[in-house]
Amino acid sequence: MKEERYEDLVLDEERALYGVHGALIRRCAFRGPADGESALKECGEIQVEDSEFLLRYPLWHVTKGRLLRCRMEDTCRAALWYDRGLSLENCELNGIKALRECDEITLKDCRADSQEFGWFCRGVKSDNLTLKGEYPFLQGRNLEFDRLNLTGKYSFQYVEHMEIKNSVLDTKDAFWHSRNVTVTDSVVKGEYLAWYSENLRLVRCRIIGTQPLCYCKGLTLEDCEMEGTDLSFENSEVNAAISGDILSVKNPLHGRITAGKIGEVILDENLPDWADCQICQGE
Repeated sequence: MKEERYEDLVLDEERALYGVHGALIRRCAFRGPADGESALKECGEIQVEDSEFLLRYPLWHVTKGRLLRCRMEDTCRAALWYDRGLSLENCELNGIKALRECDEITLKDCRADSQEFGWFCRGVKSDNLTLKGEYPFLQGRNLEFDRLNLTGKYSFQYVEHMEIKNSVLDTKDAFWHSRNVTVTDSVVKGEYLAWYSENLRLVRCRIIGTQPLCYCKGLTLEDCEMEGTDLSFENSEVNAAISGDILSVKNPLHGRITAGKIGEVILDENLPDWADCQICQGE
């Protein structure tokens, strides 16, 4: 079967390439006065190269495909939804809700500036992703990130089964209500980190910001540093080995916390009698 090719085209009509399969789409621009939506809806086994997207909803219900050196402008709203088995390399994703309800997506050397990015996605893997946005990856499942550079707020809420390594996360309220998350060799900066999380594991991480890691269950910190972290671990079940100092610890419930020095240990009178967390300094 001969491969379909679409090259050097400007396409602006509704569903411009609807349902194409086994096609190569190269140096095309999806823009124009007709302002058509859903250009590549219901497609499969496509390869899109060096193309730009300015119109809404271009890649919905796509099964198996590859995007290389493509750019989605900020007018490209809700670009990839309900897709399965796509890989994106050296792409730029702008516009709100660029990725949602997708399965088995890989991103390599990509950049995204998108609010509500990655909601309800499963099996997303990325290597060298730079992401800016609020509420990224809400309720994601089975996620893997290496060299993630994230700037945003309210990240990874309600995620389950996620691994992050070699990354820089500058984000407020990260990991709230998350379950079974491991972060390794990374910088995590932000206020109110990981409240209400379950089975969060931080390994060789630098943690920066006020009131982190409260109301946690099954929290583990291994060889981590903490900077500007006052009122840490309130009402948490925690086993923490900290290299260096902690500004203050407040009302931990169970486990063990070790650090070089803790500026203040706050144990309120209303702390339950059964609270038994060990706090050790100078170790």
